[in-house]
Amino acid sequence: MSALDLEGYFRRVGFAGERTPDLGTLRALHHRHVSAIPFENLDVLLGRPIDIELRAIERKLIHDRRGGYCFEHNTLFGAVLRSLGFPVTPLLARVRWQAPADYRTPLTHMILRVECGGRPWLVDVGFGGVGSTAPLALDSAGEQATPHEPRRLLSRGGKLVHQLLGSDGWADVYEFTSEEPAPFDFEMGNWFSCTHPKAHFRSKLVVTRAGPGCRYGVLNREFTIRRNDGTMEKQEIASADALLALLADRFDLHFPPGTRFGGGEVAWPV
Repeated sequence: MSALDLEGYFRRVGFAGERTPDLGTLRALHHRHVSAIPFENLDVLLGRPIDIELRAIERKLIHDRRGGYCFEHNTLFGAVLRSLGFPVTPLLARVRWQAPADYRTPLTHMILRVECGGRPWLVDVGFGGVGSTAPLALDSAGEQATPHEPRRLLSRGGKLVHQLLGSDGWADVYEFTSEEPAPFDFEMGNWFSCTHPKAHFRSKLVVTRAGPGCRYGVLNREFTIRRNDGTMEKQEIASADALLALLADRFDLHFPPGTRFGGGEVAWPV
C-alpha cells in the first residue's frame, strides 16, 4: 500500500483538502472521485479483459486518465482510503436497478463498508449513472441527502437495500449483506462482467460522470444530461467518430482516431 501513488490520485481527482481520516475528508474525496473519473466499460467493448489488480487499476485510472467500472473504481478508492487510515471492508451487492421484482440478479457489484467517526458507512464510487455521490450511513434507515438525489437504506428479507428517490418515488439500486466475500468472489464477479455473453457490459456502451447539479451519460448512441431539477437533454450521437469527439470533450477520454467499440447495440450502420 505504501507504493500507491496518492499524489497522482489527488491530482487526478482535483483534491487539495485535509488528509485526515474523518467524515469531511471521506465526503470530499467521494464527491471529487465521481466528478473526475468516469464510469465506463469501453475496454470490455474493445475485447480487453479487465484486470482488477491494484497496480493495473492505478495505471489505467490515474496515469492513463481512463475510467472503469465498479471493481476498478472501488478497489482504487478503497486503497486510497486505507492509505489515509480509514478501516475499509469490500463487499458484493446484487444490482436491482430496473430489474424485475421476481428476478434474482448475480453478485456482480463491488461496494465498500468504511468505518468513520464511530459509524459504518456505505461508500460506492463505481455504480455509474445513478450511483450515490456521497457516503451513506449504514446505521440509518431515514432519508439521506447527497449532492444529487436523496437516498435511503432499508432492511428487507435479511438484506440492506440501497434506494434513491426519483420522479416516480423510491426505487431500488442494489441489495447487499454485511457478509465479507472471499477475495476470489470479486474475481468471479469481474470475470462474469467483462466476459460472459449475457453480461450487461458486453452489449451496451456505458459512460457516465457526475457534474455540478447534473449527470452526464452515454448509453449506446445517445448522450444525456440529467439535471437535479428533473429536466433532461438528449442528443443522438450521429457516428462512431462523433462518439470519439464526445468522449474527449465531455469525459476527457481520448482514443486514437478510428477506434471502434463493437458489439450488441453499440455499432453504427456502415
